Amino acid sequence: MREFIPEDAEEFFALCTNPQVMKYIGGEDVPANVEAMREKIVAYPDYKRHGFGRWACIHKATGRMIGFTGLKRLDDFGGEVDLGYRFLPEFWGQGLATESGLPCIRYGFDDLGLDRIIGLALPENIASIRVLQKCGMTFERFVVDPHAGRVVLYSISPTMLNDS
Repeated sequence: MREFIPEDAEEFFALCTNPQVMKYIGGEDVPANVEAMREKIVAYPDYKRHGFGRWACIHKATGRMIGFTGLKRLDDFGGEVDLGYRFLPEFWGQGLATESGLPCIRYGFDDLGLDRIIGLALPENIASIRVLQKCGMTFERFVVDPHAGRVVLYSISPTMLNDS
């Protein structure tokens, strides 16, 4: 995992325009083309503003960007920090979201000093909910996401991580 770079634009655009991938992503503004995606990557403020953000996941064998995982501060949720992940369909079911999500959670607690991390998913996205559970998160409540509508909110604290 690493920060996104402009050279990821083509693969990131393919990820964000894949109908299977975007089926459970509500209301995200996807750039119109690869060049607009490159501009979005260059302008991505989270690394500088917060010291963290979503990270590109690179397939070791091919060097290909196959998705992302990482933490993001959500202004729509009072500044809560969210664990998010997204992978190309050919990489689903291999445990990559959990494998990359757990170190992100540890990083959030151990390096960033966070006291809580949340995960959001549409209720019908059973696979994503399962990832949140495998990462040690527990169901907290239903909430309304201004972009996606009614979603489940899972959360974890440092003590919960240590208990799992």
